[in-house]
Amino acid sequence: MKTLLFIILLSLIGFSCQKEISIEKGVTNLPTLTTTSITSITSATAASGGNISTDGGATVTVRGVCWSTSPNPAVTGSHTTDGSGTGTFTSALTGLTASTIYYVRAYAINIVGTAYGNEISFTTTNTSTALPTLTTTTVTSITNTTSSSGGIISSDGGATITARGVCWATTANPIATGNHTNDGTGTGTFTSALAALNPSTIYHVRAYATNSVGTAYGNDLSFTTTSTSTPDVYIAGHEFNGTEDIAKIWKNGVATSLSSIQSDANSIYVSGTDVYASGYEIFTPTNLAKSWKNGVSTTLSGPSSDARAWSVFVSGTDVYVGGYELPPLSNKIAKVWKNGVPTDLTNGTNYAEVWSVFVSGTDVYAAGYEYNGSVEVAKIWKNGVATSLTNGVNDAEAYSVFISGTDVYVTGFEYNGINGIAKIWKNGIATSLTNGTNDAYASSVFISGTDVYVAGAESNGIKAVAKIWKNGIATSLTNGANDAYANSVYVFGTDVYVAGVESNGAKDLAKIWKNGVPTSLTNGLNNAEATCIFVK
Repeated sequence: MKTLLFIILLSLIGFSCQKEISIEKGVTNLPTLTTTSITSITSATAASGGNISTDGGATVTVRGVCWSTSPNPAVTGSHTTDGSGTGTFTSALTGLTASTIYYVRAYAINIVGTAYGNEISFTTTNTSTALPTLTTTTVTSITNTTSSSGGIISSDGGATITARGVCWATTANPIATGNHTNDGTGTGTFTSALAALNPSTIYHVRAYATNSVGTAYGNDLSFTTTSTSTPDVYIAGHEFNGTEDIAKIWKNGVATSLSSIQSDANSIYVSGTDVYASGYEIFTPTNLAKSWKNGVSTTLSGPSSDARAWSVFVSGTDVYVGGYELPPLSNKIAKVWKNGVPTDLTNGTNYAEVWSVFVSGTDVYAAGYEYNGSVEVAKIWKNGVATSLTNGVNDAEAYSVFISGTDVYVTGFEYNGINGIAKIWKNGIATSLTNGTNDAYASSVFISGTDVYVAGAESNGIKAVAKIWKNGIATSLTNGANDAYANSVYVFGTDVYVAGVESNGAKDLAKIWKNGVPTSLTNGLNNAEATCIFVK
């Protein structure tokens, strides 16, 4: 039987499950953006904004809206300046003339130039009437699916309030064309009941009021729904169908295939009601790096390259995927795709891979390795800048990264010349989880409060034993009678979930352990493996 380290280096499918990174090197495009609806229209003011979905490969340095009484307004005329970067923003238009048609476009500037959103027109009110004035009341009675809010309409703007209520969304500044309540007419105080919400989700809510001039909104408030008493458990992995491995996800034990051809799902992330996975499909003779959103696949790599996606992480509306791509006449290039757009972390001189990605604020971290010409060096990249975790004397790889506050945790292994030693690095400082007597590795890390959880495996000299370490103290999940590996760990409340694989002596079973108690996801008739877990 081959050593555990050999197995690790040849079949690292799923030995990472985490998060994602990077910044573009090549600048080729203008930003992509849309203009948001015009609201809060008065005789002299209005509100709009934009949503920058991609920066075109270079930082958006200036953004805002521009307006004119003629179509196709440009930033050389009347405009706002509303920060930088991608995402949504709001803009206040001032100094307008009553009873006048205006044209508005959002704009965004990067080093390539200025891009514009779609054009929207509106008419300012006359001086005798205006939009209502109102505020949003505090959100209360929050459960996992409901809450309560409302509004206070202090002025009707000189025209009768014909509709009022609150609107909500998972993004800032929701509008009444989306989810909303209808809570009567007129000025004064009203209450609103929000329903059909998703557990453990951040929502934004605003009161609204409509008169003959238009719809006005109160201030934006955010809140988070509570978790369900029984969370949903999502697993990524694969199962053999008698002919080939098929990428799968399991939700609460129920399997769904992501592909109809040979494939694997290596990572999973759940944001709101959307389920994201990353992996690859095999189109002989190449592997195509893939991401899936709610079962719909996107190809990340080129048709002539061999590539795999090992990790997915979602931050706001941005989807980060880490892995590698092997173009013709090159070595493996460590990659991060942001919304499908790739960034190279290495130049292809030596082979390299990204096993894990994690996004914290505006910082994108990737963990993996790069060959130095002699051995593999464990590395972490922050916003594309590499730091070596090992000295390049012995082979080492970083499999997982997790950011907690200002602390950066990375797990993996380092070879001691005979065996692999399971390692954790905190802010670059290494701690060994095993003593090197037997092969071992640490595949996944999760921080909960002050506790550090690590999943992995250690050989007992004959078989691989699935393990979990809490603050450096090891617990065996299996008895060592058959090979087993812990690939991913996730902590939800006081419960510790681990995903992995255990042999029954003939076939590999995809498994999940909750607080050390195992459950098989497959029946053992065909080989299967659970590579990543997410609990929500």
